[in-house]
Amino acid sequence: MGRLIARRPVVRFGPEGTRRRPDSIAVEEPLELRVNGKALAVTMRTPGHDVELAHGFLQTEGVIGGPDDILSARYCDSRDDEGRNTYNVLDLALAPGVAPPEIGVERNFYTTSSCGVCGKASLDAVRLKSRHLPLGDPVRVALDVLAGLPDVLRSQQQVFDRTGGLHAAGLFTAEGEQLVVREDVGRHNAVDKAVGWALLQGRIPARGCILVVSGRTSFELAQKAVMAGIPVLGAVSAPSSLAIDLACESGLTLAGFIRNGSLNVYAHAERIAVPALVET
Repeated sequence: MGRLIARRPVVRFGPEGTRRRPDSIAVEEPLELRVNGKALAVTMRTPGHDVELAHGFLQTEGVIGGPDDILSARYCDSRDDEGRNTYNVLDLALAPGVAPPEIGVERNFYTTSSCGVCGKASLDAVRLKSRHLPLGDPVRVALDVLAGLPDVLRSQQQVFDRTGGLHAAGLFTAEGEQLVVREDVGRHNAVDKAVGWALLQGRIPARGCILVVSGRTSFELAQKAVMAGIPVLGAVSAPSSLAIDLACESGLTLAGFIRNGSLNVYAHAERIAVPALVET
């Protein structure tokens, strides 16, 4: 797992007594994102898939619309005490004609680990800024397919199995086929990595796709789905009120509490295909 997992000593207390042993811990390190050589933001993330993370963030913030909007991505200017590259500074060069990030993007990137942006003005901004609103996407998803996706996502969390400390986000087709699963200490980072993968694969807007996340659905996660043109977002836990408001206004199907074959749909339930009742 390389830099994804670290070993730290732990004192274990339990019915069997007290013992000291090493434990597997999820690695968390800062990533400084630069655009055209200028520092934009810093996020705490699990190392790995940093280029996807950067592409996904810039796409969901409306800075870029496709992979051709970025000319290059390279690590730079980050050395440890022994002179080795830490790979914690990533510089992206925008293509000619692509406008640099607006004021406020840095704030969004820094705060997505906590509350993100909020309020009616934020809803208006997302609705106006998104190039790929999911409203009008005709996709239909079978209830049993959506209900089973959190289990599929969980089965792909290799680092979580060893550490218990990571969130996950996965993109799936409407038929339940797995496209990509990414893990990270931050919910928003996991989503950005999955969206970044889709962008680099030419799959944005992600029409007909389902985004599944391992925790709750906050406004910023719903925002990222809307900005990527994802029509269905499902989570194992609850959505926030603002996430529901955004989903209703933008055409995003929002499902929560997907557990044991059941789920709640908070917005645009018309996309969920339920088997017809059979009379006996």
